[in-house]
Amino acid sequence: MRLEIAVQDVPGARLAAANGAARVELCCALQLGGLTPSQGLLKGIRAAEPSLPVHTLIRPRPGDYVYDGDAVALMVAEIKEMHDGGASGVVIGALKPGGGIDYAVVETLIAAANGMHITFHRAVDHLSMTEASAAVPRLADLGVARILSSGGEVRAGAGLNQLRAMHEAAQGRLDVMAGGGVEISDFAAFHAAGLRDVHLSAKRSVNDPPPAPLTASAQAEDHSYFATDAALVAEAGKAARALA
Repeated sequence: MRLEIAVQDVPGARLAAANGAARVELCCALQLGGLTPSQGLLKGIRAAEPSLPVHTLIRPRPGDYVYDGDAVALMVAEIKEMHDGGASGVVIGALKPGGGIDYAVVETLIAAANGMHITFHRAVDHLSMTEASAAVPRLADLGVARILSSGGEVRAGAGLNQLRAMHEAAQGRLDVMAGGGVEISDFAAFHAAGLRDVHLSAKRSVNDPPPAPLTASAQAEDHSYFATDAALVAEAGKAARALA
């Protein structure tokens, strides 16, 4: 299995590389589901792990995946910056207000990528199984090389039937990657279904409040954040290699 780790800092990228990850998905704000990272962060990771493929998430805000013209223009600019910064690929997606994939926006974003690898993210999990399977060949036609999906479930292990249906609909034209609530015990089932890519954030929660006494302002703040879990990445790397 090819392992992808979602990371938001240099230590996370180093852990992914050390444990055999095929690539990282670079983002910031994992606690919000991931947002577009900065150019500085991309530059830092390229310097720290120059041989590690970096695919950057392009998501300008949390919430839904319905974007107006201003948001699309921002995403186009971000994609061009990531291209110039040395990213190997971008992770994109867009939906229509009434439901379904906004193919016009997707086509615009792919054009901005100028040949970079394209992953369509978990916006696809807002579609029914029939809709998701029907979307696969159309996304392949546009140049999408990989779809990240949990199979429409909170946990990708529970979405195995939909992931298998999407894989079959792809007919080898693109890869379907399991991601979203993935457990390492799910790897073998994904592999048996024909999937060869798996995605984890492999994160742990850190909560280090400043020492007392705290001001009222400091007490009101959330001092927690996510960090890459070294043990979980190591375990995932070992499990992925066993299915190579």
